[in-house]
Amino acid sequence: MKTEVIEKLAALITAAFGLVAALAWNSAIQETFKRYYGPNSGLAALFAYAVIITILAVFITLWIGKVSEKAKTTEFLSLLRLKRSSKLNKAKTS
Repeated sequence: MKTEVIEKLAALITAAFGLVAALAWNSAIQETFKRYYGPNSGLAALFAYAVIITILAVFITLWIGKVSEKAKTTEFLSLLRLKRSSKLNKAKTS
């Protein structure tokens, strides 16, 4: 139970730092758009910002998914090789 609570707290704290980082990037990107479109930029600039960020988020999410899947596959294959070599070593010593 204690380990589960610690894991949940770690996940929540990590998510909180992620949110803070996202808000910082949001502010930085909005300021960039204000400089590009001008301080009185209106709805068009906000929609352009939203569309660009959404497209970027989709591509990054897809990329992270591929990297994660590759890491899982690599880890799984490593475990299989380790298991196989362990069985071979046992067979040789028997």
